[in-house]
Amino acid sequence: MQVAIAAVVAGGLALALHRPEPVAQTVAPSARAPVETPASASASVPVPMAPAAAPAAALPATAEAWTVPDPDALPDDIYGRTVRRGRDLIARTSSLIGPDATDPAMRFAGNGLDCQSCHLRAGTQQFGLPLAGIWGVFPQYIGRENEVRTLEERVNGCMERSMNGRPLLVEGPEMKAILTYIRHVSAPERVGRSLHGRGSPPLPLLTRAADPVRGRQVFAETCAACHGAGGEGQRLDAAEAGEVGRRYRFPPLWGPDSYNDGAGMARTITAARFVHANMPLGTTFEAPAIAVEDAFDVTAFVNSQPRPHKAGLEADYPDRSKKPVDAGYPPFIGPFTPEQHRYGPWAPIQDWLRANSEASRTTN
Repeated sequence: MQVAIAAVVAGGLALALHRPEPVAQTVAPSARAPVETPASASASVPVPMAPAAAPAAALPATAEAWTVPDPDALPDDIYGRTVRRGRDLIARTSSLIGPDATDPAMRFAGNGLDCQSCHLRAGTQQFGLPLAGIWGVFPQYIGRENEVRTLEERVNGCMERSMNGRPLLVEGPEMKAILTYIRHVSAPERVGRSLHGRGSPPLPLLTRAADPVRGRQVFAETCAACHGAGGEGQRLDAAEAGEVGRRYRFPPLWGPDSYNDGAGMARTITAARFVHANMPLGTTFEAPAIAVEDAFDVTAFVNSQPRPHKAGLEADYPDRSKKPVDAGYPPFIGPFTPEQHRYGPWAPIQDWLRANSEASRTTN
């Protein structure tokens, strides 16, 4: 059976397979902005193999109750409309503030993805890189800039990298709507303590290098039916795109309409964690549907393909000791090849960093 696996992309993974909502997660449906239904969701990377769960110690044992306030339950006042506008911007990015926006001045996102391509269900899915639960943890230190960053700056980092575009105006109505939505869906958290289920759960690292050649075969056998043999995705015709407010039924995983090489999803470890915990759509981290090795190999293949380049990546991580071991762009840390940084094995790099923490701060 062919099913689509997570679009390793920052752009929203969709699946041709619909599964029931996990009972641990309570998220009321949104009438205004359909999110992650089989027809409207964003990306994926399919796999028909038998699941192979990671060692229990590597993953959270159980999920805490996950209840996200429903924007549609808010009254039709300025606050309620602003929250729902923020949700729409997350779910329909490409048509509202992307390349399909009617006003050219509103085309901030530069590709065909939507924010919910990575932040599943408009950022409300537990361990699906949720936006729910991040309000109270900003401002926070971000190693990529080696400084404390505000939530506005973090949103704009996604706009420039995952969305391959340009920053939103910090004081503009779009940024205010997105922040208001994030604050609303983060209501159950307390300042300084994010909700359980933020990010995506860790995976045990492979003891070998991730294999993009094997990943190519996995992709051809299980992903190409939805994402195309060239990873170009399934683009909606004009009428349907106008109706759902999206450019793609299944988003592109590489090429000019996908995330750029400075995005978090361009790193193999980050992408594999996301895929393993969330794909196909309906999968939960408690019951992964694909093997750990398959997740690493498929994402290694996807991220080996051409995609937009972000200028200035050499300035990322001024403190080189903070640079992720799987960052695929120079300057590289330690006596390891670029290929080992991209594909692993990563444990030797981690060991070197622990032994050379001071030297690694300025290593190129």
